[in-house]
Amino acid sequence: MSRREPGEGPTNAAPASGRAARAGRHAPKPSPAAAPGQPLRAGGYTDEHASAGLQAELPAIDTFANQFPGYRIVIEHPEFTSICPKTGLPDFGTIEIEYEPDARCLELKSLKLYLLAYRNLGIFQENATNRILRDVVAACEPLWCEVRGVFAPRGGMSTRVVARYERRADEQAGEQE
Repeated sequence: MSRREPGEGPTNAAPASGRAARAGRHAPKPSPAAAPGQPLRAGGYTDEHASAGLQAELPAIDTFANQFPGYRIVIEHPEFTSICPKTGLPDFGTIEIEYEPDARCLELKSLKLYLLAYRNLGIFQENATNRILRDVVAACEPLWCEVRGVFAPRGGMSTRVVARYERRADEQAGEQE
């Protein structure tokens, strides 16, 4: 066994294999070093990363006629996954959708297929939560809706994103006329 001199690199480095080797194109690129006297920052995020996944085509969310007024529905999807558009690494979390239906309710099988379509979609957690809210509101036009994305820790930090929609009073008044 050869002996390494200090500064020659790690002694326990394993060769890249498995998923890491296959996903090389998704591996994070090192950030450029900070200029002398400047703080080191994570970098390389672009406007393309920020808007990734927002316009992707996803399965339609079907609805059915609501039969009762004045109640709320809570849906939990504990196996939500998507892909970080910057690193290519998976994000895991729970999506909770809570809403008060007006004329239409969400059909659960189509909602499940819609949520499963995020599995291979590069989208930030914050954008996924807000996109789900936007698409749910467009599908069933609820009186109000809240989507909560509760994401598993990555790098020692967990994320909880809460996006809320409430129909404006002038929208409700217009419907009653």
